[in-house]
Amino acid sequence: MATVNNLLLHKGKDVWSVQADSTVRETLQLMGEKNIGAVLVMENQKIVGIFSERDYARHASRRGSMLLEEPIHSLMTHSVYYVSPVQTVEEVMALMTSKKIRHLPVMENERLVGLISIGDVVKQIMSDKETTILGLENYILGRDYSG
Repeated sequence: MATVNNLLLHKGKDVWSVQADSTVRETLQLMGEKNIGAVLVMENQKIVGIFSERDYARHASRRGSMLLEEPIHSLMTHSVYYVSPVQTVEEVMALMTSKKIRHLPVMENERLVGLISIGDVVKQIMSDKETTILGLENYILGRDYSG
């Protein structure tokens, strides 16, 4: 079973963040430039929340364009779940599904080492399944397969 660490080796460990007093406009601009769906919200080098496209959609439908000048801390999700590099992608998928979240920071020894999305997890699971299928096909056909 693949772990979060395996996933990060393929995906990379870039993490984008904003300060808690950044405006919604600044945050959305960063997300657009980097083509990302979420950013971590930091204060004194600590994670205080996460802001995603979903957070924006939820608030924009009620509050309109004036929202763009508000500080991101007023819209972010405050309760942040974390995973560790040694957790399996199946465990992460279960957490994301049960909590209805799409992005998770990866922490190791109280240090941020990555940020993963549900898309990253699905890609890893699909890759693992394809490898398993190829191995089984080769076994059935009597071909050598090194994985």
